[in-house]
Amino acid sequence: MRNRYLDLLRAVATVRVVVYHVTGWTALTVVFPAMSVMFALAGSLMAASLDRFGVWAVERRIRRLLPSLWALALIAVPAMLITGTSTANAKLLLWGFPIDTPEATGWWIQALGHTWYLRDFLWMVLLSPLALPVYRRFPLATVATPYLVLTAVTLTGMTVPPVVEGLALYGGAWLLGFAHHDGHLERLGRARLLGLAAALAVPAIGWVITHPSPRGYDLNDIPLGNALWSAAFILVVLGCLRPVIPGHRVLTVLNARALTIYLWHVPVVIAVTQWGERHGWPIDGLAGVGWRLGAVLVLLGVLTAIFGWVEDVAAGRRPALLPGRPLPVPVSPAPAGSGNRLPAAVSPR
Repeated sequence: MRNRYLDLLRAVATVRVVVYHVTGWTALTVVFPAMSVMFALAGSLMAASLDRFGVWAVERRIRRLLPSLWALALIAVPAMLITGTSTANAKLLLWGFPIDTPEATGWWIQALGHTWYLRDFLWMVLLSPLALPVYRRFPLATVATPYLVLTAVTLTGMTVPPVVEGLALYGGAWLLGFAHHDGHLERLGRARLLGLAAALAVPAIGWVITHPSPRGYDLNDIPLGNALWSAAFILVVLGCLRPVIPGHRVLTVLNARALTIYLWHVPVVIAVTQWGERHGWPIDGLAGVGWRLGAVLVLLGVLTAIFGWVEDVAAGRRPALLPGRPLPVPVSPAPAGSGNRLPAAVSPR
């Protein structure tokens, strides 16, 4: 049975990411640290898959992850080759299996800058069969490790590969997803969870305030503050809050198309913004944000309708233009000679 609360969190995270990239409002990174929440939810689901399917869960997750990326690459890679901004080389193969950031050139540097998420997600999926048993043997030490590594990298100013930086920044959220699946957060109790969340939030706020980025307090530019604040947020929303969420078609659609929306929204945002700049339309302010957000949602809806079916195929579902439509229930014909007799259980006395 699906957890509709987790579906709600994923849907809110997806929408928040789109709105942030349109508006650039830094407050959104604090109010709802979407990327960390998405990694935490994915970690919880990955632990459940490993318990159910064993190591084959890795293949299942990869099979659901990559086809949507390939659909985008079928557009982006030929476009880069045709325009001459890229030449055929081995780095383009990373679009098939992104264990490192796939190559992007020209206009696509901005439009595909968000594909780091799939790189980090893929590595966490690959490492999960090893990480889950270690977590279950040494839960506290395992969860603390990414945060300690990130703290050491931040304080020493070390330069590490992007993959290592991503695992340090979001690996803790993934492991908190393990804790959610195993029921460890629930067993801690709300009082302890809130106390632990406060113990993480206070240094996070202190670090962010004393280490602002050129964009102010945008957590995307402040990794250590981002990780600590996100951990506090995850402890609250996954450990302390357990509301009953009724099923809704919107949640179904957003969850069934989350990856498609994520992959295509940045190219749409860049294209819409550049079109507005070339034609002298307002970009900032209420008017600029309003028309750009409307245009992005319309175009993103069109692209999601065109490419969203890939997620259905990858998940083994029947392709649908709009997921979640109730299937008709076949009515069995009444047996011959039954007439209008009522079943015995409901026959009048």
